[in-house]
Amino acid sequence: MEHIIPAILERNFNEIKNKLTILHEQTKCVHIDFCDGVLVPTQTWPFASGGFDDPNFQRIQNEEEGMPHWEDFDFEFDLMVADAVENFDIYMKLGPKRMIFHLSAQKNIEDFEHFLESLDMYIRDNVEMGLAFELSSDLEIVSRISNKVDFLHCMGSDNIGHQGEVFHSKALENIKILKEKLPGVVISVDIGINLDNATEIFQAGADRLVVGSSIWKSGDPIGTLENFQNLVE
Repeated sequence: MEHIIPAILERNFNEIKNKLTILHEQTKCVHIDFCDGVLVPTQTWPFASGGFDDPNFQRIQNEEEGMPHWEDFDFEFDLMVADAVENFDIYMKLGPKRMIFHLSAQKNIEDFEHFLESLDMYIRDNVEMGLAFELSSDLEIVSRISNKVDFLHCMGSDNIGHQGEVFHSKALENIKILKEKLPGVVISVDIGINLDNATEIFQAGADRLVVGSSIWKSGDPIGTLENFQNLVE
């Protein structure tokens, strides 16, 4: 089934909270981008405000509070960070339903595969793992790892860590190639999605579209999200 997932990329925890408040009762799943300024040049919360020492981040880690509206959303965390594997347990404490790891962040593919294979069964049963790949990624490696994750996350541009980028047609080719090669694979698509190209991306084989700036820069985020959701009803 096709789904629309709104994305939040913010430097400030209060802005994340505000956007989640807007999305409350509008959607079940929300995609939150984590950018560390290392893997990608941009920084989002908590890295823009002290990293793991950010007070809000610390309170969640210490289980004094949860993510805003944690009881109402399934959170999908896009870890555009250099240390996603090393600090996996820290990110898990934020309560994700899905975790997205970037192929470009992996220094050793064999080590990454071993990490995925060694995950606790309770985690694998309750949290979906995704592999993000860019336009320039080697699809042979993506295919090789695909049976160790729950879904693939196709980036619409090589310029990741930003909202407002233009969707590149090569992403459509990548989706079609992977859908033909890996029957049954679930593919989500991120970056550059708008109301003009969403249908074409679904037709190429995408299962989920992650939409950020098209919603938040529209002037009417709820109305725009509803227009996207109408495409899949």
